Amino acid sequence: MSSDADLLADRRSLRRKLTLWRGLAVLGVVAAAIIGGFAWRGGSTAALQGAHIARITISGFISGDRRTLDLIKSVEDSSSVSAVVVRVDSPGGTTSGSEALHTALRGLAAKKPMVTVVDGVAASGGYIAAMGADRIVARQTSLVGSIGVLFQFPNVSHLLDTVGVKVEAIKSSPLKAAPSGFEPTSPEAREALQRVVDDNYAWFKQMVRDRRHLADAELATVSDGRVHSGRQALGLKLVDQIGGEPDAIAWLEREKGVSRNLRVRDWRRRSETSSFGLWSAGEALARAAGWEGLAATIARAADQPIGLRLDAPLALWQPAATEK
Repeated sequence: MSSDADLLADRRSLRRKLTLWRGLAVLGVVAAAIIGGFAWRGGSTAALQGAHIARITISGFISGDRRTLDLIKSVEDSSSVSAVVVRVDSPGGTTSGSEALHTALRGLAAKKPMVTVVDGVAASGGYIAAMGADRIVARQTSLVGSIGVLFQFPNVSHLLDTVGVKVEAIKSSPLKAAPSGFEPTSPEAREALQRVVDDNYAWFKQMVRDRRHLADAELATVSDGRVHSGRQALGLKLVDQIGGEPDAIAWLEREKGVSRNLRVRDWRRRSETSSFGLWSAGEALARAAGWEGLAATIARAADQPIGLRLDAPLALWQPAATEK
């Protein structure tokens, strides 16, 4: 009888322990989701934890989306942010989106000490973003530049002729909605688009001239559309220093009086669907488990803009595919 009573007591004790651990697990998931949700709301948790250096990551295709612009404004308005590191790893995007991003970053730079770190690629529109700061630090093997503009569109008119399909249109003038892609591009339409590209290109070059303080000959050397390694970009005055984030922070301390002891905290864009979305919860759980690599992968996936539009002039670096 005594052994049966002991067994029953052990079972009750085990049941109570399991209930406790299940409750703690549920609380942990809820807390992780809340923390992740605050992170996606533009770094609200960081804003509550005292002075720090904000890290804004510009990666992937640049579209000038509202969430990114709102994030930059939130960093600008935060009294807890003492300085900003802009991490750029982007091949570019639309010219209008890159312009909007650059304008927002210049506004932020007017309020907070700011430095750009090129971590991979800062090409075309990515370089426009990098020039938002007054100092650019790049790794030796980073890709920098690709100063130029392109306008691409598919033309399927020959395919439609082959399958016997004809698309008809009634237009107010010959250049309305040209090029359409459903008919051969007329010389007049091609000339009109070339003027748009040339005007965007002139705007891009003027920005590089002003921001990087280049002479005419120096500007001509760097603005032929090619990319340069970080080491080449330093000699061409496209970047100011070879290094990484620690070097950028050291410059903030040396030149801007920012304390080197401040922590660097990531500020991220608000989720499109919900501040407590699956992306943020998944990232928070991964970090809580110590899986930093998985957390970074989730963050990069969530950062990619949805519904990209490519029917506009692009400041985008597209390496040519090699054929074997």
